[in-house]
Amino acid sequence: MHRKLPVRIEPSILAGDFGHLADEAKRAEQAGADALHLDIMDGNFVPNITMGPQAVAAINRSTDLFLDVHLMIYNPFDYIERFVEAGADSITFHFEATEDVEETLAYIRKCNVRAGLAFNPDTSMSMIPKFLDQCDLILLMTVFPGFGGQSFMEEVLEKVKFTRDVCNRLDIRAGGITPRGDHPKDQELPPFDIQVDGGVNQDNVGRCVEAGANVIVAGTSLYHAVNMAEAIKAMRAAAQKG
Repeated sequence: MHRKLPVRIEPSILAGDFGHLADEAKRAEQAGADALHLDIMDGNFVPNITMGPQAVAAINRSTDLFLDVHLMIYNPFDYIERFVEAGADSITFHFEATEDVEETLAYIRKCNVRAGLAFNPDTSMSMIPKFLDQCDLILLMTVFPGFGGQSFMEEVLEKVKFTRDVCNRLDIRAGGITPRGDHPKDQELPPFDIQVDGGVNQDNVGRCVEAGANVIVAGTSLYHAVNMAEAIKAMRAAAQKG
């Protein structure tokens, strides 16, 4: 059992109306989201295509939310600068998408944005500890990437527990999501961020937090709710009850 960490909720705009992306970003902001999750798919690493840097830039102009960009693309290093210029505050890419994991993490940090590393459900958790001191966030996919609306994979929670245990044992910490331009200097750094993404809803978010996750990505369960603000509030409550 893990000490409960402050939970951050990130609606995934992939589940929103792509004909009104600016409005959907503003809706998440007004509903009390902590950040906005942007899924970038290239049709190669995953069998779907979503948006590119221009769409991210348009979303950035419409909201003050922290933009958490999740690259589901091959050769992510080649696109880092373009997404930084578009307004990304954090960039996460997949371990499975490149042979240059360490170089890519270092370059993202050099661009003064947060660096995240994602792992597919079938990737061995033994790969995770090697990179914990080189990134700010580990994303453990609770579905196979590429499509929204998939069912939550309960077995991934073992990876979440494993990752949190390693972080606690080695006292691995990171900067955490802070408002733009507001980075803690002389404060103790908060616990390392472990994010879950895929099929997360009120029924399973508590188990995610209990396992050690503190950053929750939810698409369908928030964007398709009758009232997103109430859905976010309910998800926070369910997370803390876990």
